[in-house]
Amino acid sequence: MTVSESSSSPAPPDAGWRMAQADAQTYAGLPTVFFSHLTPTPVREPRVAIVNHALARTLGLDPDVLDSPQGARILSGNELPDGARPLAQAYAGHQYARFVMLGDGRALLLGEHLTPDGRRVDIQLKGSGPTPYSRGGDGRAALGPMLREYVISEAMHALGVATTRSLAVVTTGETVYRQTPQRGAILTRVAASHLRVGTFEYAASLADPLAVKALADYAIARHYPEAMSARNPYLAFLNAVSARQALLIAQWQAIGFIHGVMNTDNMAISGETIDYGPCAFLDEYDPAAVFSAIDRYGRYAFGNQPAIAQWNLARLAETLLPLLDEDAHEDPQAGLSVAQDALRPFLSHVRAAWLGITRAKLGLFNEEDDDDALAQNLLTWMRDQRADFTNTWRALISEGQLQSDDLFQDAGFLAWRTRWEERRRRQTEPWALSAARMRAASPAIIPRNHAVEAALTAWVERQNEAPFKRLLAALAAPYDDPTPDAQAQNSEDASLRRPPTPQERVHQTFCGT
Repeated sequence: MTVSESSSSPAPPDAGWRMAQADAQTYAGLPTVFFSHLTPTPVREPRVAIVNHALARTLGLDPDVLDSPQGARILSGNELPDGARPLAQAYAGHQYARFVMLGDGRALLLGEHLTPDGRRVDIQLKGSGPTPYSRGGDGRAALGPMLREYVISEAMHALGVATTRSLAVVTTGETVYRQTPQRGAILTRVAASHLRVGTFEYAASLADPLAVKALADYAIARHYPEAMSARNPYLAFLNAVSARQALLIAQWQAIGFIHGVMNTDNMAISGETIDYGPCAFLDEYDPAAVFSAIDRYGRYAFGNQPAIAQWNLARLAETLLPLLDEDAHEDPQAGLSVAQDALRPFLSHVRAAWLGITRAKLGLFNEEDDDDALAQNLLTWMRDQRADFTNTWRALISEGQLQSDDLFQDAGFLAWRTRWEERRRRQTEPWALSAARMRAASPAIIPRNHAVEAALTAWVERQNEAPFKRLLAALAAPYDDPTPDAQAQNSEDASLRRPPTPQERVHQTFCGT
């Protein structure tokens, strides 16, 4: 497939786009109230900042073409792949529990790309200019926040967490104005789709039952086709979305990830982590940890994430009430008890999924009733000692570290360790297998807040890309043990793995808008 050209010169190399034709772009088949067709606002001087070569190859795209001036024009929206008919999606959402009408205020769905293995994925340009949903904004994005989403989303993918992914960042040659003037940039994001809980809230706000049904049927066909054969496809859909979200939140809790802004418009129906704004990772363990500068009352604190996810799913269920009960034609609230029954076990499902991951982090293969208490006791000790979350879990694999680190000579930890060792002896698997299981469940490296900020500062303020790319490379293999060189106290790799010093500590993160 070739890329559209405004001149009569021969077509340049094709990146390999398999963009669904306009009449086959499935989202555009919804009622037109769900989107607005428009083209990206051209930028002055697009230049490739970074291209995700590994992801490009997975998608069947040519990374060398994307990493060229031609690629910069495509990834900025200055040129469009054949078949692309960009659109901005309409949606609503509860932002900090307050309902607002939203939509893609600075993003465009470039199209739906068909991968070599038959998957359909959204290709979205973030920062591509104003849309009908911009609400007075400039529709642009700054380089720092786009690089931040790039590195953290790719780290989450390497950690094994369902996530949108980042294909590229291009600079625009233009300045955007936030608190200070900043270099403009556009992120190319890849997602299973950009359907959100807020999309359903928008549909319900139209007071048109057919719009909600059309959206639900579309979401089922695209993400949960097995629900079509259920007795009540819409209940099966709600249960399936709930199950994916339960696993996702359990994964977040297991690696110490704080999303930071769990508004309903930031919960993807596909079960992917989406919209990396003021997100962060725990250093020391603290359920009350909040990093987002806009979360002043801790609504989205680390320990609140399971309950907030349930609250968000309740908003999804409300939109589906007329579809959840056959008596809904006479009484739209007839589906309320069905929805309540569906969502009531959500927190226990999160807990069960989290405990399954945590058993692996403890090297346990079987299940015992006291396992939850064993894990909770360790977390309580971490909180009381202000112990580093990631490094504590990883240290359990190393007998040498448990023996040599003063932190682990604490009486409380020693008592817990005795219980843990007794528990392990009640299973038949040898220590070597337990250690391998723990190593595969507890990352040795995460995108630590101070390391991310240092890498972004180096690139954005000093045009030094090396720290960012070094961090990105290290995060690609988060479960691997550090190399012998990396274990040296002053090595660059070791600095990416250690907790921050008091001077390096990041106290607040920002969304970039």
